[in-house]
Amino acid sequence: MTPPPEQRITRDDIEAKFRELQGEVEVLEDEARNYAGVAIAAVVVTVVVVAFWLGRRKGRKGRVVVQVRRV
Repeated sequence: MTPPPEQRITRDDIEAKFRELQGEVEVLEDEARNYAGVAIAAVVVTVVVVAFWLGRRKGRKGRVVVQVRRV
């Protein structure tokens, strides 16, 4: 998108374009933060579930059963 040769680019034009780009970057930044928060929460939940499952499995393997008989 180049301007016609007779039109000069002013400082106001450049500042307006920078503000426009800044707004787009802020919107993308907010979206990225939302996705990152969801991803972190999913990872934490997965780690907790896996740790619980492995601990429960280990507990079943290491359990000792003692039988008491009366004579």
